[in-house]
Amino acid sequence: MNNTFDVLIIGGGVSGMSCALVLGSAKSKNFAAEKKIGIFTHQKSSMLQEAVFNNAYGITPGKLGSELLSESKIHLSATYPHITQIPNEKILKIEGKYPDFTILSNKNSYNSMYIIIGVGSANTFAIEGLLEFVEPHQKALVEKQRIQLKNTDHKVTEGIYVIGTLAGCRSQLTIAAGSGAAVATDLLSLWNEGLAVQIHDSIKK
Repeated sequence: MNNTFDVLIIGGGVSGMSCALVLGSAKSKNFAAEKKIGIFTHQKSSMLQEAVFNNAYGITPGKLGSELLSESKIHLSATYPHITQIPNEKILKIEGKYPDFTILSNKNSYNSMYIIIGVGSANTFAIEGLLEFVEPHQKALVEKQRIQLKNTDHKVTEGIYVIGTLAGCRSQLTIAAGSGAAVATDLLSLWNEGLAVQIHDSIKK
């Protein structure tokens, strides 16, 4: 596998998969057609593992979070197979700066122009190269000891974005999903020479 990407998403939970789906849906656009996109789909520590959903828009009441996690990977591979899914790897370190980052996992080394971080807000966060951006979560209960990465509108530093609860969002599925989608459209807009992008499918021809 060629380990050089235009963008790598770290985290296969709600925000990461949402981001990947929106990026994947832009494949037909000239500005995105040749972009190589990957996502680390490690989900073991996702908050969804023990969740049940009754209040999430568009999701059948009683849906298990564990089901959503597995179904989202199938959805992504079936609908947007050009997105590279990288399973069973944990990210340990990020080196370099935009536009040439090196991402080191417990198994491999990767290069990417952009990085999107969506691994959750547990205080066990330990990705070297990002620790300087860690701060207490601004919207979580203090006793939960959650953290976030300092960011401005999801941007941590040039070329690095954070999504979901790690961006400071509340722990709510639809909020996390929207966060991932927002960063995807921001990146697509950058690729489109700064012109705003929203990707919609329609039943109209």
